[in-house]
Amino acid sequence: MAILSPLATEVFIPVAAVIGIVFAVVQWVLVSRVKLSPTAAAASGGGKNGYGDYLIEEEEGLNDHNVVVKCAEIQNAISEGATSFLFTEYQYVGIFMSIFAVVIFLFLGSVEGFSTKSQPCTYSKDKYCKPALFTALFSTVSFLLGAITSLVSGFLGMKIATYANARTTLEARKGVGKAFITAFRSGAVMGFLLASSGLVVLYITINVFKLYYGDDWEGLFESITGYGLGGSSMALFGRVGGGIYTKAADVGADLVGKVERNIPEDDPRNPAVIADNVGDNVGDIAGMGSDLFGSYAESSCAALVVASISSFGIDHDFTGMCYPLLVSSVGIIVCLITTLFATDFFEVKAVKEIEPALKKQLIISTALMTVGIAVISWLALPAKFTIYNFGTQKDVSNWGLFFCVAIGLWAGLIIGFVTEYYTSNAYSPVQDVADSCRTGAATNVIFGLALGYKSVIIPIFAIAVSIYVSFSIAAMYGIAVAALGMLSTIATGLAIDAYGPISDNAGGIAEMAGMSHRIRERTDALDAAGNTTAAIGKGFAIGSAALVSLALFGAFVSRAGVTVVDVLSPKVFIGLIVGAMLPYWFSAMTMKSVGSAALKMVEEVRRQFNTIPGLMEGTAKPDYATCVKISTDASIKEMIPPGALVMLTPLIVGTLFGVETLSGVLAGALVSGVQIAISASNTGGAWDNAKKYIEAGASEHARTLGPKGSDCHKAAVIGDTIGDPLKDTSGPSLNILIKLMAVESLVFAPFFATQGGILFKYL
Repeated sequence: MAILSPLATEVFIPVAAVIGIVFAVVQWVLVSRVKLSPTAAAASGGGKNGYGDYLIEEEEGLNDHNVVVKCAEIQNAISEGATSFLFTEYQYVGIFMSIFAVVIFLFLGSVEGFSTKSQPCTYSKDKYCKPALFTALFSTVSFLLGAITSLVSGFLGMKIATYANARTTLEARKGVGKAFITAFRSGAVMGFLLASSGLVVLYITINVFKLYYGDDWEGLFESITGYGLGGSSMALFGRVGGGIYTKAADVGADLVGKVERNIPEDDPRNPAVIADNVGDNVGDIAGMGSDLFGSYAESSCAALVVASISSFGIDHDFTGMCYPLLVSSVGIIVCLITTLFATDFFEVKAVKEIEPALKKQLIISTALMTVGIAVISWLALPAKFTIYNFGTQKDVSNWGLFFCVAIGLWAGLIIGFVTEYYTSNAYSPVQDVADSCRTGAATNVIFGLALGYKSVIIPIFAIAVSIYVSFSIAAMYGIAVAALGMLSTIATGLAIDAYGPISDNAGGIAEMAGMSHRIRERTDALDAAGNTTAAIGKGFAIGSAALVSLALFGAFVSRAGVTVVDVLSPKVFIGLIVGAMLPYWFSAMTMKSVGSAALKMVEEVRRQFNTIPGLMEGTAKPDYATCVKISTDASIKEMIPPGALVMLTPLIVGTLFGVETLSGVLAGALVSGVQIAISASNTGGAWDNAKKYIEAGASEHARTLGPKGSDCHKAAVIGDTIGDPLKDTSGPSLNILIKLMAVESLVFAPFFATQGGILFKYL
């Protein structure tokens, strides 16, 4: 037996989650001490967080109260825009959610013809399990819970980011370190809230469902898979809708503002500038939050499903069963300690310390987590146990599982660092791309694409090694916990990730409020580091998605009763080749949506510049609301077809062609989706930072390419604009595509196994 008693497990998991939530609230209180009213500019206090430090304006004799008022106004406009967009999006998503909940209930209920009699269990035929009708009902409830938790996570993240952006701008007047702490703390609020709420909702759901299921753990954890499906289906709409919104505004603002009119980024004269800043919050923050929550929920569900038919579930070992949740609980505590390194133990004093401080977060959290996993594996797992492996039980030791989680954790770090190497302007790949702008936009595009394709190599090897090792040790359960290992430091990962858009917004607010160029330089430095960390976050999301969907795929194959997926069988092969095509179809839809929305935006911005007298001179105000409306309308309308493609494919394939073809489709989509997702997000990130490299002019080489407005710079802006939909719309949405199809197939597996494959039955 394990050292940790079931009672200790039942106490430790919710306590860890509550600690995470309390820590998030404390960080939020610290951020809110930066006041958005003019009187507070001279507040006393001093000390480490510098509430009373003198400001740049005082040095330059410009201490202008209007600046603070302006910041507050702009922040308000961004917050209102983001809130109204998310409410509109959630109305549409809510309708979809209700319809899909009914579909889940009808499909799963029909497995046993809506009977309320107990059925023989799927895996142990000698025992009786609860009726399929109730599993259908509980799956529907857990789907709705996952969906609501996902929406709330995204919404809270957006609220925190829009609360913190102007505060970061105001702190930048005191120094880059103060601004960094404010932006990072706000990111931590989101990271900890999301990790803790995801864990606590899942834990409560399991315990409530257990009241009905009793000893039928197989049925219990099968119905819990709906939680992952709910989380990811909302993430898909959040990512695609938010991604289209933000990039339509960004492309429109850049093409007309920078290339045609030669005005700086985030200039208040640009009509698309508010829409662009709103977009950062709804796409990069709300979308990313829902996305990583979905990954986390699915990897937990995949591990729990496999565990419920292994010795943990058969012997009713509650502590062993909760191992995935215990790993996440340890993760919250580890991330809490790690966050203190950035905000309290070490202070960022100069621009060049920003990126190392963020990288240290990744390294510290990974190192501490490795120790944490070793301890929890020793405490929570029996020395020997068995794991279900396609019909047989495989003997595994507790140290074996420790290696599975640890290899996932370290593979995540490797993917993070490779991504950083290819997307940070501190290294040669991005500098080469910047250099290629000498000969125009075409060479820039060629170099950028090549960089993206090349950046796939090492992450794929890292994923391949972790799959092989973890599968060899603990079959599909090994892969599920490896994915969980990669996501165990999700609170730190999200903090680093949310920090980027907050800094980006802070720079925009500084420009719009007419602050001194020295403040803009500080916020730009924060933003450039944020760009790289956002790429690292996407790398984590894609790597974990690959492992999660493979684990879900394994659970699906087991549940659907497929003993072997034979690639040479025509049923499987047609699925494989069609599945590999789906990410391209999906990318085509999302890219085209951004293109057509950006077209409308460019026309509107041009129209305003041409027809509003005094706009270029700064004497008249642009009509921001029209641009916000264009982005909103386009993203709501355009997010439905890609969403439908992903949600309907498994249902149609499973029902018409059966589980073998569906397993082919899932494998194909996984294999091709991961490659496109990594290359798209790295290409886009590299183009963006190549442009920033030229703009900053920090090195001798960069100065030969600049300044802003030169031909080189314009070529870089075009590359950046092409990369926008790649890195913020199609790339990040693809990881949801591969996970979502796998988790949906798993939820509907009982239906497909009994009723699926209509066409092949009659052909």
